[in-house]
Amino acid sequence: MTALQPDEAELNARHNAKMARIKAAREKMMAERQLEKGLVIVHTGAGKGKTTAALGMAIRGIGHGHRVSVIQFVKGALQTGEKLVFDAFPDNVEFRPMGEGFTWDTQDRARDIAVARQAWEACKARILDAEDWDMVVCDELNIVLRYDYLPLQEVLEVLRAKPARKHVVITGRNAPQELIELADLVTEMTVVKHPFRSGVKAQAGIEF
Repeated sequence: MTALQPDEAELNARHNAKMARIKAAREKMMAERQLEKGLVIVHTGAGKGKTTAALGMAIRGIGHGHRVSVIQFVKGALQTGEKLVFDAFPDNVEFRPMGEGFTWDTQDRARDIAVARQAWEACKARILDAEDWDMVVCDELNIVLRYDYLPLQEVLEVLRAKPARKHVVITGRNAPQELIELADLVTEMTVVKHPFRSGVKAQAGIEF
């Protein structure tokens, strides 16, 4: 062992000292953060996983005994695995696919706007309800905002008026900048690689 090469005991000592510093800093940070509040959470971006992340939060809430409402704006024409799972917990979660498919499938703008309004009214009632729901997931709301099927300012006003402890999760590509600024937590999913680009079709258990 040369003088330039520390032995195992010295490496362990350095590691332990470093971890002790990290632990102390972490404990100080956690002690300083005691505020609890309902969050507005946005999952956006072109990458896969926005709805998956939101439904993961819903599952976490169910595990804590929370009541969760999942309202889907675009999805609804296809039977999904997640609906089958959530339907098994009717006391904790309602799962309502209220869409009729993507706009290029429906090809009926007036109908799309009407369906989006129905889904938003359901979301709005649950967001503003102070008692029944701990979390509301507005799946693909960003899509209908992008196409101007709902007034953005109306959505922002409802989010500002929500009960203090209510969590609202919003998914979909192209989240409006105003929504990003209002939100407490924003995650952008990016595409690194996707099998669809290599000719692999959407598969049960992965996409639906």
